[in-house]
Amino acid sequence: MDLVVKTNDGRIDKYLAGITNYSRELISKMIADNYILVNGNAVKGSYKVSVGDVITIKDGYVKEMNVSAKKMNLDIVYEDDYLMVINKPSGLVVHPGNGNYDNTLVNGLMYYTNNLSDVAKEEMRPGIVHRLDKDTSGLMLVAKDNKTHELLADDFKNKRIHREYVALLDGVVPENSAIIDAPLARSSENYQKMAVKAGGKRAVTHLEVIKKYKEYTLVRLTLETGRTHQIRVHMAYIGYPVHNDPVYNKKKSDEFGQFLHSEYLKFIHPITKKELEFRVDFPREFQEFLDALEKSN
Repeated sequence: MDLVVKTNDGRIDKYLAGITNYSRELISKMIADNYILVNGNAVKGSYKVSVGDVITIKDGYVKEMNVSAKKMNLDIVYEDDYLMVINKPSGLVVHPGNGNYDNTLVNGLMYYTNNLSDVAKEEMRPGIVHRLDKDTSGLMLVAKDNKTHELLADDFKNKRIHREYVALLDGVVPENSAIIDAPLARSSENYQKMAVKAGGKRAVTHLEVIKKYKEYTLVRLTLETGRTHQIRVHMAYIGYPVHNDPVYNKKKSDEFGQFLHSEYLKFIHPITKKELEFRVDFPREFQEFLDALEKSN
C-alpha cells in the first residue's frame, strides 16, 4: 500500500498512527523491520514527513507474525472469569517480535486458555494490558475479555493500579529516598534504547532505600509514569544502575539480566469492584545473591 503525504505533519510513526488502524508501537516495529519505507528508502520512526513523500507499507507483517500456542509452565497467582495475575519469570519475553514468535508469555497464555482479550490483536498481544521487560520478573495483569482489558488500560492510564518494584543497584545510594524527575525519549545513538533527553516525555520515579550493602543498595521503586525502560534508565542516570543490567549498566552482565522485580500489585477489580492485592517472592537467582550479600555484609 502506498500513501502520499499531503501535509507536513511531524514524525512518521505519529503520522501513520493517526491515519491507519495500526498503533504507534506497531508502526515503530514495522519501520525497524523495513516494512515501512519512504520514497523507497528505510527510515527511522523520528523521520519527519514532508508533502509529496510516498510512504510504502508492505503487506504481510502481521500475517507473518501469527501467534502459535505453546505449552509452558505459567505461574498463575490469581485467576477468575475476567482476568489473570501472572508471576513472570526473568528471561521470558512478554509478546512476539524481533525474531522471537514462539517462546513468549503470549504463546504460553494461548495454550493455557482461549479466553484472552483481542484489543491488541494486530500487535500480537492477546490479553496483554501492560508489559515487563524480558529480564524483569514479577507480577503482570492479563485480561480475558475486551471490556476488562479496556477498563484495566484506563486504570493504568489514570494511575489507579498500584505497583511496586524492588531492584538491586550497583553502588551505595547516599540518600534514603529520592524522586527522579527526568524526561525520557528514544536514544539518538540506538533506537532500541531510551535516554534522558530534554523534550522527552515526563517520567517520574520514586525511590526508597530498603537496605544498603557494602557495594550495593536494595531499593523499592514506584512509578508516577510508565515509560519504556523507565526504572533502568533513571537508575543509570543517577549513577546507580540496576545490577546486572545488560543494556544500561556498563559492567559485564550474565544471562540472568537485570535484578529488577515487580513485587507488589494492588488494584480494584474492574468488574467485581473488589480490592485485590498480591506480593511475590524474588526469583531464586535474585534471592541467592541477596543471601550472599547478607553473609558478607
